[in-house]
Amino acid sequence: MSLYSTELGAMLVVIFFGFLPNEVWRVLGVLFGRRIDPGSLWMQWVQAVATALLAAVVARLLLVPSGALVALPLGLRIGAVASGIAGFLALRRSVLAGVLTAEAVLVAGAWWLGISP
Repeated sequence: MSLYSTELGAMLVVIFFGFLPNEVWRVLGVLFGRRIDPGSLWMQWVQAVATALLAAVVARLLLVPSGALVALPLGLRIGAVASGIAGFLALRRSVLAGVLTAEAVLVAGAWWLGISP
């Protein structure tokens, strides 16, 4: 087999098994989402579940980190989350500002402690 056919095969696998199934659900969500009342009890439940899942992911990253976060002390990770929340609130509830603030604290803290990735 040539390199071209191997790369083409990999791209087709990504398209057919990664992109298209996801895209079908996005289109269905757009079509049926227009009929859903955002203030309905169902949507409040969906928002509560999404918030709980996000809180669980953040708690897991704090308490049981993996990858590069393992090298960072718990205090630095908690400080990054606190600074991310402060950045989020300070800049008119901007998620981007919160994420960038927390990331900056993590990077600066790792540099200060001399921890390299």
